[in-house]
Amino acid sequence: MQPARDYLNHLTRRQFFSGAGLALGGVALHWLAPRLGAAPGTPALPGGERVHPPLAGFPHFAPRARRIIYLHMNGGPSQLDTFDYKPGLQAHFDVELPASIRMGQRITTMTSGQSRFPVAPSIFQFAQHGQSGAWVSELLPWTAKVVDELAIVRSVHTNAINHDPACTFLMTGSEIPGKASLGSWLSYGLGSENNDLPAFVVLTPKFSPKVAAQALFTRMWSSGFLPTKHTGVALRAQGDPVLFLENPHGVDAATRRSMLDALGQFNQLNHARYGDPETLTRIAQYEMAFRMQTSVPELTDISGESPATLDLYGPAVKEPGSFAASCLLARRLAERNVRCVQILHRGWDQHGTLPEHLRIQCQDTDQACYGLITDLKQRGLLDDTLVVWAGEFGRTVYSQGTLTRTNYGRDHHPRCFTVWLAGGGVKGGVVYGETDDFSYNIVRDPVSLHDLNATLLHCLGIDHLKFTYKSQGLDMRLTGVEPAGVVSSLLA
Repeated sequence: MQPARDYLNHLTRRQFFSGAGLALGGVALHWLAPRLGAAPGTPALPGGERVHPPLAGFPHFAPRARRIIYLHMNGGPSQLDTFDYKPGLQAHFDVELPASIRMGQRITTMTSGQSRFPVAPSIFQFAQHGQSGAWVSELLPWTAKVVDELAIVRSVHTNAINHDPACTFLMTGSEIPGKASLGSWLSYGLGSENNDLPAFVVLTPKFSPKVAAQALFTRMWSSGFLPTKHTGVALRAQGDPVLFLENPHGVDAATRRSMLDALGQFNQLNHARYGDPETLTRIAQYEMAFRMQTSVPELTDISGESPATLDLYGPAVKEPGSFAASCLLARRLAERNVRCVQILHRGWDQHGTLPEHLRIQCQDTDQACYGLITDLKQRGLLDDTLVVWAGEFGRTVYSQGTLTRTNYGRDHHPRCFTVWLAGGGVKGGVVYGETDDFSYNIVRDPVSLHDLNATLLHCLGIDHLKFTYKSQGLDMRLTGVEPAGVVSSLLA
């Protein structure tokens, strides 16, 4: 049997010219690869070429931020108990939420069966801080110290009322799974300035076993319809940050390099034959994995950090997988010009026992957030690093379950919640937006999630209206098709 001759004998003219075209494309790709910094067998890139360059014409204009650190408080922190101070609610304790405030708005099935919707004022004390005089809860004493670096937005709203679609919407701009996440969009458009680490890194720190937590879905850092090389790379909170990072016993770096060179040549031939873009992704990912064998151990080794730096983040910084350790790692990734770092901290879903559990969550994260902002600023990195703190929605003013003077719960509330921004391109010491006396409806300066994402992209030098990707016959955008705009009042 002669498979090659049999293949040629059965080849039609259409197949021949189609294959020849792909083969010529493969030759062109092979010739261009060294210039693109993507050639297999090229561990070092002379001349400063990037493994992962930006799209032509990106950024659209001079960016204020080169990278973003996104702190996602998964579960929906209560704005009423953290940043949205409503002292007048004390006079409404256990009073039915007025119909004129609720206005027939939808509620979840978790409270729709309640006979009453009693108002639950926050039991926590608030005070004004910084030159801005922003009100911050006693739960966040460390965040209060850097309040003049923050733009606190109290008027963010979303479409989704349940966790999964709300988190998907927050991270991808759509409640429907399958869309690309913010970090993937940035990786696709702006590329990477570090050849040895991924452009988009995801951290999922541990949380207190006392609190309830929702599941995390990989769609929150997925590339969706974009090439899969733009999917976020999740570093493990416990044990080795990346599995199988070390070579097998008896395989040295030179042998590994030789194997990848040979594998890369086979993949190039495969791409020349079939033209599948995922083959190029496979080549790129093998190369990145090879480089990460050196870069990741160096990244995660914090032995060289000074005691003063570690003290900024609090005692938990030395606990592998803690939120504090993740924030320190985010700063180290920012130093290495990783484009997007996403930290997802779970356990913010307080339907009951809110005072106890919210205190635990704040104690877990408050000083680390302060440490991250302070550390970035001391190193001159805050000016071009955009930091975002956000949940997927807010919480209701009425209590879920039994209400007492010292205990209550809160249901999901998409109509208004608080987000803060800091760093690259953002005006510090700003409090933007206003809710009604019950923190139930927005009365001034509403900010949709599409507006928020348009603003984040703007800080990174991207016009959200011009940032599209053709998929299923549509020009996809992170900010969707509904009207959205940059919130210019938040910009420095």
